Amino acid sequence: MSATPDESTKAIRPEDAKLSVGKSFAYGLRHVLTMYGGIIAPPLIIGNAAGVSPAEIGLLVACCLFVGGLATILQTVGIPFFGAQLPLVQGTSFASVATMVAIVNGGGGIQAVFGAVLVAALIGFLIAPFFARIIRFFPPVVTGVVITMIGISLTPVAANWAMGGDAKADDYGSLSNIGLAAGTLLVVLLLSKVGNAAISRMSILLAIVLGTVAAALLGMADFSQVGNGAIFAFPRPLAFGMPVFEIGGIISMTIVVLVILTETTADILAVGEIAGSKIDSKRIANGLRADMASSAVAPIFNTFTQSAFAQNVGLVAITGITSRFVVAAGGGILVVLGLLPVLGRVVAAIPTPVLGGAGIVLFGTVAASGIRTLSKVKYDGMNLVIVAASIAFGRIPIVKTDFYAGFPTWFETIFHSGISSAAIMAVLLNLLFNEFTFGNTKNASVFSAAPPRMVKRDEICGLIEGDHFENGKLIDKEGYEIPVVSPDEFEKIQTGQIQMPLPKLNQPGLEH
Repeated sequence: MSATPDESTKAIRPEDAKLSVGKSFAYGLRHVLTMYGGIIAPPLIIGNAAGVSPAEIGLLVACCLFVGGLATILQTVGIPFFGAQLPLVQGTSFASVATMVAIVNGGGGIQAVFGAVLVAALIGFLIAPFFARIIRFFPPVVTGVVITMIGISLTPVAANWAMGGDAKADDYGSLSNIGLAAGTLLVVLLLSKVGNAAISRMSILLAIVLGTVAAALLGMADFSQVGNGAIFAFPRPLAFGMPVFEIGGIISMTIVVLVILTETTADILAVGEIAGSKIDSKRIANGLRADMASSAVAPIFNTFTQSAFAQNVGLVAITGITSRFVVAAGGGILVVLGLLPVLGRVVAAIPTPVLGGAGIVLFGTVAASGIRTLSKVKYDGMNLVIVAASIAFGRIPIVKTDFYAGFPTWFETIFHSGISSAAIMAVLLNLLFNEFTFGNTKNASVFSAAPPRMVKRDEICGLIEGDHFENGKLIDKEGYEIPVVSPDEFEKIQTGQIQMPLPKLNQPGLEH
Protein backbone atom coordinates (compact mmCIF):
# COMPACT_ATOMS: atom_id res chain seq x y z
CA MET A 1 0.00 0.00 0.00
CA SER A 2 1.45 3.37 -0.99
CA ALA A 3 2.00 6.11 1.56
CA THR A 4 -0.40 9.00 1.69
CA PRO A 5 0.93 12.46 0.71
CA ASP A 6 1.00 13.49 4.36
CA GLU A 7 2.98 10.39 5.38
CA SER A 8 5.54 10.78 2.60
CA THR A 9 5.94 14.47 3.42
CA LYS A 10 6.64 13.63 7.05
CA ALA A 11 9.09 10.90 6.04
CA ILE A 12 11.36 13.29 4.17
CA ARG A 13 11.48 16.04 6.77
CA PRO A 14 15.11 16.57 7.91
CA GLU A 15 14.12 16.38 11.58
CA ASP A 16 12.58 12.92 11.03
CA ALA A 17 15.95 11.31 10.30
CA LYS A 18 16.72 8.38 12.61
CA LEU A 19 20.19 7.46 13.81
CA SER A 20 21.28 4.28 15.51
CA VAL A 21 20.30 3.88 19.15
CA GLY A 22 23.90 4.28 20.29
CA LYS A 23 24.46 7.47 18.32
CA SER A 24 21.09 8.89 19.37
CA PHE A 25 21.86 8.52 23.06
CA ALA A 26 25.47 9.70 22.64
CA TYR A 27 24.37 12.86 20.85
CA GLY A 28 21.44 13.20 23.25
CA LEU A 29 23.85 13.14 26.19
CA ARG A 30 25.77 15.99 24.55
CA HIS A 31 22.57 18.03 24.54
CA VAL A 32 22.04 17.25 28.23
CA LEU A 33 25.58 18.30 29.16
CA THR A 34 25.24 21.52 27.15
CA MET A 35 22.16 22.67 29.07
CA TYR A 36 22.77 20.97 32.44
CA GLY A 37 24.31 24.00 34.13
CA GLY A 38 21.38 26.14 33.03
CA ILE A 39 18.66 23.67 34.01
CA ILE A 40 19.88 23.13 37.59
CA ALA A 41 20.39 26.83 38.33
CA PRO A 42 16.68 27.85 38.71
CA PRO A 43 15.81 25.30 41.44
CA LEU A 44 18.99 26.25 43.30
CA ILE A 45 18.08 29.95 43.15
CA ILE A 46 14.42 29.50 44.10
CA GLY A 47 15.19 26.92 46.78
CA ASN A 48 17.77 29.16 48.45
CA ALA A 49 15.45 32.18 48.23
CA ALA A 50 12.63 30.17 49.82
CA GLY A 51 14.92 28.95 52.60
CA VAL A 52 14.19 25.25 52.09
CA SER A 53 16.55 22.54 53.33
CA PRO A 54 19.37 21.05 51.22
CA ALA A 55 17.37 17.82 50.87
CA GLU A 56 14.39 19.79 49.56
CA ILE A 57 16.64 21.66 47.13
CA GLY A 58 17.82 18.25 45.94
CA LEU A 59 14.17 17.31 45.39
CA LEU A 60 13.60 20.53 43.38
CA VAL A 61 16.60 19.72 41.19
CA ALA A 62 15.43 16.13 40.59
CA CYS A 63 11.90 17.30 39.73
CA CYS A 64 13.34 19.93 37.40
CA LEU A 65 15.27 17.26 35.47
CA PHE A 66 12.31 14.86 35.42
CA VAL A 67 9.74 17.34 34.11
CA GLY A 68 12.26 18.85 31.67
CA GLY A 69 12.83 15.38 30.22
CA LEU A 70 9.11 14.69 29.82
CA ALA A 71 8.58 18.14 28.27
CA THR A 72 11.43 17.49 25.81
CA ILE A 73 9.92 14.16 24.75
CA LEU A 74 6.50 15.78 24.28
CA GLN A 75 7.97 18.62 22.21
CA THR A 76 10.11 16.38 19.99
CA VAL A 77 8.00 13.24 19.54
CA GLY A 78 4.68 15.05 19.74
CA ILE A 79 1.05 13.95 19.92
CA PRO A 80 -1.95 15.49 18.14
CA PHE A 81 -2.09 19.25 18.95
CA PHE A 82 1.01 19.07 21.18
CA GLY A 83 4.65 19.31 20.16
CA ALA A 84 6.42 21.05 17.29
CA GLN A 85 8.23 17.79 16.43
CA LEU A 86 11.53 19.64 16.19
CA PRO A 87 14.91 19.11 17.95
CA LEU A 88 14.08 21.43 20.87
CA VAL A 89 15.36 20.71 24.38
CA GLN A 90 12.91 21.83 27.08
CA GLY A 91 13.83 22.86 30.60
CA THR A 92 13.06 25.26 33.42
CA SER A 93 12.95 28.74 31.94
CA PHE A 94 15.42 31.33 33.17
CA ALA A 95 12.98 34.06 32.16
CA SER A 96 10.82 33.38 35.22
CA VAL A 97 13.52 33.07 37.89
CA ALA A 98 13.75 36.69 39.06
CA THR A 99 9.96 37.02 39.14
CA MET A 100 9.66 33.83 41.20
CA VAL A 101 12.28 35.15 43.63
CA ALA A 102 10.20 38.33 43.98
CA ILE A 103 7.09 36.26 44.72
CA VAL A 104 8.99 34.28 47.36
CA ASN A 105 10.35 37.46 48.93
CA GLY A 106 6.86 38.94 48.90
CA GLY A 107 5.88 36.48 51.64
CA GLY A 108 3.98 33.92 49.56
CA GLY A 109 6.69 31.30 49.79
CA ILE A 110 7.35 28.58 47.27
CA GLN A 111 3.66 27.54 47.28
CA ALA A 112 2.73 30.96 45.85
CA VAL A 113 5.32 30.42 43.12
CA PHE A 114 3.72 27.10 42.17
CA GLY A 115 0.25 28.69 42.16
CA ALA A 116 1.38 31.58 39.96
CA VAL A 117 3.11 29.24 37.49
CA LEU A 118 0.07 26.98 37.28
CA VAL A 119 -2.45 29.74 36.50
CA ALA A 120 -0.12 31.71 34.19
CA ALA A 121 0.69 28.55 32.21
CA LEU A 122 -3.02 27.81 31.75
CA ILE A 123 -3.53 31.35 30.47
CA GLY A 124 -0.58 30.85 28.12
CA PHE A 125 -2.10 27.56 26.96
CA LEU A 126 -5.40 29.24 26.10
CA ILE A 127 -3.79 32.03 24.06
CA ALA A 128 -1.18 29.80 22.33
CA PRO A 129 -3.23 29.32 19.12
CA PHE A 130 -3.79 33.08 18.85
CA PHE A 131 -0.31 34.17 19.88
CA ALA A 132 0.82 34.73 16.30
CA ARG A 133 -1.69 37.58 16.14
CA ILE A 134 -0.36 39.41 19.20
CA ILE A 135 3.35 38.62 18.81
CA ARG A 136 3.78 41.90 16.97
CA PHE A 137 3.31 43.63 20.33
CA PHE A 138 6.54 41.94 21.45
CA PRO A 139 9.12 43.20 18.92
CA PRO A 140 12.88 43.12 19.68
CA VAL A 141 12.66 46.48 21.48
CA VAL A 142 10.39 44.80 24.06
CA THR A 143 11.86 41.29 24.25
CA GLY A 144 15.41 42.67 24.24
CA VAL A 145 14.63 44.86 27.26
CA VAL A 146 13.05 41.95 29.13
CA ILE A 147 15.86 39.46 28.43
CA THR A 148 18.47 42.06 29.39
CA MET A 149 16.62 42.73 32.66
CA ILE A 150 16.50 39.01 33.43
CA GLY A 151 20.29 38.91 33.44
CA ILE A 152 20.62 42.18 35.34
CA SER A 153 18.05 41.11 37.95
CA LEU A 154 19.95 37.89 38.64
CA THR A 155 23.32 39.58 39.16
CA PRO A 156 22.65 40.19 42.89
CA VAL A 157 21.98 36.45 43.24
CA ALA A 158 25.42 35.64 41.83
CA ALA A 159 27.04 38.24 44.13
CA ASN A 160 25.27 36.80 47.18
CA TRP A 161 26.37 33.29 46.24
CA ALA A 162 29.95 34.45 45.74
CA MET A 163 29.92 35.86 49.28
CA GLY A 164 28.68 32.57 50.72
CA GLY A 165 24.90 32.68 50.34
CA ASP A 166 24.09 33.00 54.06
CA ALA A 167 24.37 36.57 55.35
CA LYS A 168 24.25 35.30 58.96
CA ALA A 169 27.27 33.01 58.55
CA ASP A 170 30.59 34.07 60.07
CA ASP A 171 32.45 33.64 56.80
CA TYR A 172 29.91 35.58 54.69
CA GLY A 173 31.85 37.86 52.33
CA SER A 174 35.19 36.40 53.40
CA LEU A 175 38.19 36.42 51.09
CA SER A 176 38.11 32.62 50.98
CA ASN A 177 34.53 32.59 49.68
CA ILE A 178 35.06 35.34 47.14
CA GLY A 179 38.41 33.82 46.16
CA LEU A 180 36.72 30.47 45.46
CA ALA A 181 34.11 32.25 43.34
CA ALA A 182 36.83 34.14 41.48
CA GLY A 183 38.73 30.91 40.86
CA THR A 184 35.61 29.27 39.43
CA LEU A 185 35.00 32.30 37.20
CA LEU A 186 38.61 32.12 35.98
CA VAL A 187 38.19 28.44 35.09
CA VAL A 188 35.05 29.27 33.07
CA LEU A 189 36.94 31.92 31.13
CA LEU A 190 39.99 29.72 30.52
CA LEU A 191 37.90 26.76 29.37
CA SER A 192 36.00 29.06 27.02
CA LYS A 193 39.30 29.95 25.34
CA VAL A 194 40.79 26.50 24.85
CA GLY A 195 39.68 26.33 21.24
CA ASN A 196 37.71 23.13 21.65
CA ALA A 197 34.02 23.70 20.87
CA ALA A 198 32.77 20.85 23.07
CA ILE A 199 34.76 22.03 26.11
CA SER A 200 33.77 25.65 25.53
CA ARG A 201 30.06 24.76 25.48
CA MET A 202 30.43 22.84 28.76
CA SER A 203 32.77 25.38 30.36
CA ILE A 204 30.28 26.36 33.09
CA LEU A 205 29.48 22.77 34.05
CA LEU A 206 33.17 21.76 34.06
CA ALA A 207 34.09 24.85 36.10
CA ILE A 208 31.45 23.93 38.69
CA VAL A 209 32.91 20.42 38.95
CA LEU A 210 36.51 21.66 39.24
CA GLY A 211 35.49 24.41 41.68
CA THR A 212 33.70 21.87 43.86
CA VAL A 213 36.74 19.56 43.85
CA ALA A 214 38.94 22.51 44.89
CA ALA A 215 36.46 23.44 47.64
CA ALA A 216 36.48 19.86 48.95
CA LEU A 217 40.29 19.83 49.07
CA LEU A 218 40.20 23.14 50.98
CA GLY A 219 37.58 21.87 53.44
CA MET A 220 34.93 24.28 52.11
CA ALA A 221 32.43 21.65 50.90
CA ASP A 222 30.07 19.49 52.94
CA PHE A 223 28.68 16.34 51.33
CA SER A 224 27.55 14.71 54.58
CA GLN A 225 23.86 14.96 53.66
CA VAL A 226 24.18 13.39 50.22
CA GLY A 227 23.64 9.86 51.58
CA ASN A 228 20.56 10.81 53.61
CA GLY A 229 17.63 9.72 51.47
CA ALA A 230 16.67 7.43 48.64
CA ILE A 231 18.96 6.89 45.71
CA PHE A 232 16.11 6.16 43.29
CA ALA A 233 12.59 7.58 43.74
CA PHE A 234 9.66 8.83 41.69
CA PRO A 235 9.09 12.58 42.28
CA ARG A 236 6.29 12.95 44.83
CA PRO A 237 3.52 15.28 43.60
CA LEU A 238 2.82 18.39 45.71
CA ALA A 239 5.73 17.60 48.05
CA PHE A 240 5.66 21.21 49.32
CA GLY A 241 1.89 21.32 49.86
CA MET A 242 -0.97 22.74 47.83
CA PRO A 243 -0.27 25.75 45.59
CA VAL A 244 -1.25 29.19 46.87
CA PHE A 245 -2.88 31.61 44.44
CA GLU A 246 -2.01 35.31 44.80
CA ILE A 247 -3.28 37.80 42.24
CA GLY A 248 -0.08 39.86 42.13
CA GLY A 249 2.10 36.81 41.60
CA ILE A 250 -0.22 35.47 38.90
CA ILE A 251 -0.15 38.78 36.99
CA SER A 252 3.65 38.95 37.21
CA MET A 253 4.04 35.37 36.04
CA THR A 254 1.58 35.89 33.17
CA ILE A 255 3.79 38.70 31.88
CA VAL A 256 6.76 36.34 32.02
CA VAL A 257 4.77 33.62 30.23
CA LEU A 258 4.15 36.03 27.34
CA VAL A 259 7.91 36.53 27.09
CA ILE A 260 8.46 32.75 27.21
CA LEU A 261 5.94 32.28 24.39
CA THR A 262 7.84 34.88 22.36
CA GLU A 263 11.19 33.18 23.01
CA THR A 264 9.86 29.72 22.21
CA THR A 265 8.32 30.99 18.96
CA ALA A 266 11.71 32.43 18.01
CA ASP A 267 13.43 29.13 18.87
CA ILE A 268 10.92 27.13 16.80
CA LEU A 269 11.48 29.39 13.80
CA ALA A 270 15.27 29.29 14.29
CA VAL A 271 15.59 25.52 14.56
CA GLY A 272 13.18 25.10 11.64
CA GLU A 273 15.42 27.31 9.52
CA ILE A 274 18.53 25.40 10.63
CA ALA A 275 16.90 22.07 9.77
CA GLY A 276 15.51 23.40 6.50
CA SER A 277 12.00 22.44 7.54
CA LYS A 278 8.74 24.26 6.84
CA ILE A 279 7.28 26.01 9.88
CA ASP A 280 3.67 27.17 9.74
CA SER A 281 1.33 28.71 12.30
CA LYS A 282 -0.16 25.30 13.15
CA ARG A 283 3.25 23.90 14.04
CA ILE A 284 4.11 26.95 16.15
CA ALA A 285 0.79 26.61 18.00
CA ASN A 286 1.50 22.91 18.67
CA GLY A 287 4.92 23.81 20.06
CA LEU A 288 3.53 26.56 22.29
CA ARG A 289 0.75 24.28 23.58
CA ALA A 290 3.39 21.70 24.54
CA ASP A 291 5.37 24.45 26.28
CA MET A 292 2.40 25.64 28.31
CA ALA A 293 0.99 22.17 29.06
CA SER A 294 4.38 21.17 30.48
CA SER A 295 4.50 24.40 32.49
CA ALA A 296 1.00 23.79 33.89
CA VAL A 297 1.90 20.25 34.99
CA ALA A 298 5.31 21.32 36.36
CA PRO A 299 4.05 22.79 39.69
CA ILE A 300 2.25 19.53 40.47
CA PHE A 301 5.68 17.88 40.31
CA ASN A 302 7.40 20.65 42.32
CA THR A 303 9.00 22.59 39.51
CA PHE A 304 8.52 25.66 37.33
CA THR A 305 7.85 27.09 33.84
CA GLN A 306 9.24 25.13 30.90
CA SER A 307 10.64 26.57 27.65
CA ALA A 308 13.00 25.73 24.81
CA PHE A 309 16.71 26.16 25.55
CA ALA A 310 18.31 28.53 23.05
CA GLN A 311 21.84 27.18 23.64
CA ASN A 312 20.71 23.79 22.36
CA VAL A 313 19.35 25.41 19.21
CA GLY A 314 22.90 26.70 18.75
CA LEU A 315 24.25 23.17 19.27
CA VAL A 316 21.98 21.88 16.48
CA ALA A 317 23.39 24.57 14.20
CA ILE A 318 27.00 23.75 15.11
CA THR A 319 26.74 19.95 14.79
CA GLY A 320 24.30 19.85 11.87
CA ILE A 321 22.46 16.94 13.57
CA THR A 322 18.81 17.94 13.16
CA SER A 323 17.13 14.66 14.16
CA ARG A 324 14.40 15.27 16.73
CA PHE A 325 14.87 11.70 17.96
CA VAL A 326 18.39 12.55 19.15
CA VAL A 327 16.92 15.29 21.35
CA ALA A 328 14.14 12.92 22.44
CA ALA A 329 16.88 10.54 23.62
CA GLY A 330 18.33 13.45 25.59
CA GLY A 331 14.89 13.90 27.13
CA GLY A 332 14.93 10.26 28.18
CA ILE A 333 18.30 10.79 29.87
CA LEU A 334 16.87 13.78 31.76
CA VAL A 335 13.93 11.67 32.97
CA VAL A 336 16.32 9.02 34.32
CA LEU A 337 18.43 11.67 36.06
CA GLY A 338 15.23 13.06 37.58
CA LEU A 339 14.50 9.67 39.12
CA LEU A 340 17.80 9.86 41.05
CA PRO A 341 17.23 12.26 43.96
CA VAL A 342 20.74 11.45 45.19
CA LEU A 343 22.00 13.39 42.18
CA GLY A 344 19.90 16.36 43.27
CA ARG A 345 21.43 16.19 46.74
CA VAL A 346 24.92 16.21 45.19
CA VAL A 347 24.01 19.37 43.25
CA ALA A 348 22.55 20.95 46.40
CA ALA A 349 25.86 20.31 48.20
CA ILE A 350 27.88 22.35 45.70
CA PRO A 351 29.40 25.28 47.65
CA THR A 352 27.52 28.50 46.93
CA PRO A 353 30.72 30.49 46.13
CA VAL A 354 31.35 28.02 43.29
CA LEU A 355 27.84 28.66 42.00
CA GLY A 356 28.45 32.39 42.40
CA GLY A 357 31.53 32.33 40.19
CA ALA A 358 29.72 30.34 37.50
CA GLY A 359 26.59 32.45 37.94
CA ILE A 360 28.41 35.64 37.02
CA VAL A 361 28.98 34.26 33.53
CA LEU A 362 25.69 32.36 33.35
CA PHE A 363 23.53 35.34 34.31
CA GLY A 364 25.72 37.74 32.36
CA THR A 365 25.17 35.59 29.28
CA VAL A 366 21.42 36.11 29.64
CA ALA A 367 21.90 39.89 29.76
CA ALA A 368 24.25 39.71 26.77
CA SER A 369 21.58 37.81 24.82
CA GLY A 370 19.18 40.65 25.53
CA ILE A 371 21.74 43.21 24.37
CA ARG A 372 22.22 41.20 21.19
CA THR A 373 18.46 41.35 20.62
CA LEU A 374 18.48 45.11 21.25
CA SER A 375 21.22 45.48 18.64
CA LYS A 376 18.60 44.56 16.02
CA VAL A 377 16.48 47.57 16.99
CA LYS A 378 16.45 50.67 14.79
CA TYR A 379 16.90 53.75 16.95
CA ASP A 380 15.60 56.23 14.40
CA GLY A 381 12.35 56.96 16.24
CA MET A 382 11.33 56.66 19.88
CA ASN A 383 12.92 53.27 20.47
CA LEU A 384 15.80 54.83 22.38
CA VAL A 385 13.47 56.33 24.99
CA ILE A 386 11.55 53.02 25.19
CA VAL A 387 14.76 51.12 26.01
CA ALA A 388 16.10 53.83 28.34
CA ALA A 389 12.92 54.30 30.36
CA SER A 390 12.11 50.57 30.56
CA ILE A 391 15.53 49.46 31.77
CA ALA A 392 15.77 52.34 34.26
CA PHE A 393 12.26 51.56 35.53
CA GLY A 394 13.17 47.89 35.86
CA ARG A 395 16.30 48.76 37.81
CA ILE A 396 14.37 50.66 40.51
CA PRO A 397 13.29 47.63 42.61
CA ILE A 398 16.78 46.13 42.24
CA VAL A 399 18.73 49.11 43.56
CA LYS A 400 16.02 50.22 46.03
CA THR A 401 14.19 47.14 47.25
CA ASP A 402 11.78 49.06 49.50
CA PHE A 403 10.68 51.52 46.79
CA TYR A 404 7.17 50.03 46.60
CA ALA A 405 6.82 49.23 50.30
CA GLY A 406 3.98 51.77 50.71
CA PHE A 407 1.93 50.39 47.80
CA PRO A 408 -0.81 47.73 47.99
CA THR A 409 0.52 44.18 48.32
CA TRP A 410 -0.66 43.05 44.86
CA PHE A 411 1.02 46.10 43.27
CA GLU A 412 4.25 45.54 45.18
CA THR A 413 4.34 41.88 44.13
CA ILE A 414 4.09 42.84 40.44
CA PHE A 415 6.54 45.73 40.44
CA HIS A 416 8.97 44.32 43.00
CA SER A 417 10.29 42.26 40.06
CA GLY A 418 12.57 44.25 37.82
CA ILE A 419 11.55 42.02 34.93
CA SER A 420 7.83 42.69 35.36
CA SER A 421 8.48 46.42 35.81
CA ALA A 422 10.61 46.62 32.67
CA ALA A 423 8.25 44.44 30.64
CA ILE A 424 5.16 46.47 31.52
CA MET A 425 6.94 49.75 30.74
CA ALA A 426 8.37 48.43 27.46
CA VAL A 427 5.02 47.08 26.25
CA LEU A 428 3.13 50.27 27.15
CA LEU A 429 5.74 52.59 25.63
CA ASN A 430 5.95 50.45 22.49
CA LEU A 431 2.18 50.75 22.13
CA LEU A 432 2.30 54.49 22.78
CA PHE A 433 5.11 55.34 20.38
CA ASN A 434 5.18 52.56 17.77
CA GLU A 435 1.60 51.32 17.53
CA PHE A 436 -0.43 54.48 18.20
CA THR A 437 1.56 56.68 15.84
CA PHE A 438 -0.83 59.65 15.88
CA GLY A 439 1.12 62.78 16.81
CA ASN A 440 4.55 61.21 16.22
CA THR A 441 7.08 63.47 14.50
CA LYS A 442 10.33 62.00 13.26
CA ASN A 443 13.33 62.98 15.43
CA ALA A 444 11.10 65.38 17.38
CA SER A 445 12.29 64.04 20.73
CA VAL A 446 15.62 64.84 22.34
CA PHE A 447 15.86 61.07 22.96
CA SER A 448 15.67 60.15 19.28
CA ALA A 449 18.79 58.92 17.58
CA ALA A 450 21.11 61.68 16.35
CA PRO A 451 20.64 62.77 12.72
CA PRO A 452 23.10 61.40 10.14
CA ARG A 453 26.52 63.06 9.86
CA MET A 454 26.58 66.00 7.44
CA VAL A 455 28.75 68.97 6.35
CA LYS A 456 27.56 72.47 5.51
CA ARG A 457 28.03 73.56 1.88
CA ASP A 458 30.19 76.58 2.75
CA GLU A 459 32.59 74.32 4.66
CA ILE A 460 33.67 72.50 1.49
CA CYS A 461 33.48 75.30 -1.08
CA GLY A 462 37.28 75.74 -0.88
CA LEU A 463 38.01 72.10 -1.79
CA ILE A 464 38.94 71.11 -5.35
CA GLU A 465 39.27 67.83 -7.21
CA GLY A 466 41.99 65.66 -5.71
CA ASP A 467 41.94 67.14 -2.21
CA HIS A 468 41.76 64.42 0.43
CA PHE A 469 42.45 63.63 4.08
CA GLU A 470 45.47 61.55 5.02
CA ASN A 471 46.58 60.80 8.59
CA GLY A 472 44.44 63.64 9.87
CA LYS A 473 45.85 66.18 7.38
CA LEU A 474 44.18 67.82 4.37
CA ILE A 475 46.34 67.08 1.29
CA ASP A 476 46.00 68.37 -2.29
CA LYS A 477 46.45 66.23 -5.42
CA GLU A 478 50.16 67.18 -5.65
CA GLY A 479 50.80 65.84 -2.15
CA TYR A 480 51.11 69.24 -0.41
CA GLU A 481 49.44 69.82 2.94
CA ILE A 482 46.66 72.42 2.90
CA PRO A 483 46.70 74.44 6.14
CA VAL A 484 43.50 74.21 8.15
CA VAL A 485 42.89 77.50 9.98
CA SER A 486 40.25 78.93 12.29
CA PRO A 487 37.72 81.51 11.02
CA ASP A 488 39.63 84.23 12.91
CA GLU A 489 42.99 83.21 11.35
CA PHE A 490 41.36 83.05 7.93
CA GLU A 491 40.13 86.66 8.30
CA LYS A 492 43.57 87.93 9.41
CA ILE A 493 45.34 86.16 6.51
CA GLN A 494 42.86 87.70 4.08
CA THR A 495 43.53 91.21 5.42
CA GLY A 496 47.34 90.69 5.59
CA GLN A 497 47.58 90.88 9.39
CA ILE A 498 49.38 87.50 9.47
CA GLN A 499 51.18 85.51 6.80
CA MET A 500 49.83 82.41 5.14
CA PRO A 501 51.68 79.24 6.33
CA LEU A 502 53.88 77.78 3.59
CA PRO A 503 52.60 74.51 2.12
CA LYS A 504 54.61 71.39 2.97
CA LEU A 505 55.05 68.37 0.76
CA ASN A 506 53.43 65.44 2.60
CA GLN A 507 56.28 62.96 2.01
CA PRO A 508 58.77 61.85 4.67
CA GLY A 509 62.21 63.44 4.07
CA LEU A 510 60.99 66.00 1.49
CA GLU A 511 59.41 68.57 3.79
CA HIS A 512 62.39 70.95 3.60
